[in-house]
Amino acid sequence: MAKALSQDLRDRVVTAIDGGLSRRGAAARFGVSVSSAIRWHQLAREHGRAVARKPGGDQRSSKTDIHAEQIMALLEEQGDITLAEIQSGLADRGISVGIGTLWRFFKRHGITRKKRPGTRSSRIVPTS
Repeated sequence: MAKALSQDLRDRVVTAIDGGLSRRGAAARFGVSVSSAIRWHQLAREHGRAVARKPGGDQRSSKTDIHAEQIMALLEEQGDITLAEIQSGLADRGISVGIGTLWRFFKRHGITRKKRPGTRSSRIVPTS
């Protein structure tokens, strides 16, 4: 994953733009992309300083979390429901989600979907 550019560079680009240099000119002068210079200047105008945000993280979990009650209702109706069946049940209610999205929802909330009981450990051969 790429590392964020330094705060000093961000401040110098914003200062150059505020000093009368165009955004494209400032980007070329400091060797950054034009879109970065535009975004940093906009952040500086809105928040006072163009500070880098925390990298990474889940950007889309809130889209499934707003439907958590409906997902849990499907689990209550049928205890041994599969992810594909949950996906189709949500589609019937007008909610479009992927199976991977549902899997991450259950992982995030600590809900396991194990279908069979665990087997005892064998001393002779490994069991699945």
